[in-house]
Amino acid sequence: MLYYSTKDKSQHASFRDAVLTGLAPDGGLWMPSELLPLPDRWIEALPHLSLVEIAKEVAGIFAGEEVPPSVLRKIVNEALNFAAPLVPLDDDLFVLELFHGPTLAFKDFGARFLARLLSFFLEHSNRKVTVLAATSGDTGSAVASGFYGVKNIRVYLLYPSGKVSAIQEKQMTTWGKNITALEVTGNFDDCQAMVKQAFQDAEIRKKVNLTSANSINIGRLIPQCFYYFHAFAQLARCGEKAVAAQVIVSVPSGNLGNLTSGLFARRIGLPVRKFLASTNINDVFLQYLSSGAFHPRPSRSTISNSMDVGNPSNFARILALYNSDATQMRADIQAASFNDDQTLAAMEEVNRKYNYVCDPHTAVAYLGLRNVKRSLPGVFLATAHPAKFPDIVRRACGVEVEMPQGLRDCLEKEKRAIRISSNYADLKKILL
Repeated sequence: MLYYSTKDKSQHASFRDAVLTGLAPDGGLWMPSELLPLPDRWIEALPHLSLVEIAKEVAGIFAGEEVPPSVLRKIVNEALNFAAPLVPLDDDLFVLELFHGPTLAFKDFGARFLARLLSFFLEHSNRKVTVLAATSGDTGSAVASGFYGVKNIRVYLLYPSGKVSAIQEKQMTTWGKNITALEVTGNFDDCQAMVKQAFQDAEIRKKVNLTSANSINIGRLIPQCFYYFHAFAQLARCGEKAVAAQVIVSVPSGNLGNLTSGLFARRIGLPVRKFLASTNINDVFLQYLSSGAFHPRPSRSTISNSMDVGNPSNFARILALYNSDATQMRADIQAASFNDDQTLAAMEEVNRKYNYVCDPHTAVAYLGLRNVKRSLPGVFLATAHPAKFPDIVRRACGVEVEMPQGLRDCLEKEKRAIRISSNYADLKKILL
């Protein structure tokens, strides 16, 4: 399959080159040239398929013939060695837990898959690659874990100083070896802008083979399609009503990568009636759906910090998917925005009504689903383990979350980060 740039459809790349470059030369994001639906018989067989079986089939659509089936099977077997259970809270309300990977966040799906895919593409060459990733929270730890020790790959993680949780910071700054954390004096949008500037810097591109591990890299986005199909497979096992019905899915949304993956999955056959883009007060996507005009703005800090994005990168892919037609978009996507007080109240409500403890990002997704009238099953995504936000959980629910051993070990390690300003020159000096 060929990929085209969202800024210029005449610019094309193979799957390999799209993954290795991260961004198109013109700064656009790589988009699949076509999204063909999976056979009806495969969709009907979903209840009988495992996550790994689903992943191999879906990944093959995007990789085409560039990754042999045996290699793809090996990649998904190694990358997805953890569960993604669909937990029923009520007869028609379900939460998809995506935090059972090594760093306890949904980003493990994409980071682990991408690390192994890049390793395969570099296997028979002398090429060395530098991975740049901006993070507002969980991306950094997932990328660090997924890429740690991978041959011929150097990783730089840019995160906004003071705007990630203490646990998230420890998870991305305690690795060493081929992983370097860069603590940026600024916000996530500053970090993301610096990464994009590096990709468009001719001097850098001449001397350094850059790629990205953010969701701007199509190789990070594709594996996030897998768990949408896996959710439907589990839902279909719940009974005849669920099998016959389509589903409404609420996605906690910041940089819009998770939502974009869901939309890709829908295009290739996932029976989703509607997606809910549930955001915190950084609601530029909601404003676009309401007005048809996109006005990025500086991000504002919230307790759901991974969603603190004022200029979401993957908006460009969603525009491409719908030919910039907001009316078509509204038919498939509904958006809502919630503040910190509402998020805290939702965390308390979920704990009281369902005896279920969730993190603030998951609570925002729950709010999105709770605030729509529906006759169909509803699924909201749990994107991070509540133990990553102990202070917020304690404040909202008055309970202590047992901290997994991996997190306890991480907190005992020494933070190692290079502090830089939000001036691009600082980043460029490090890269050169």
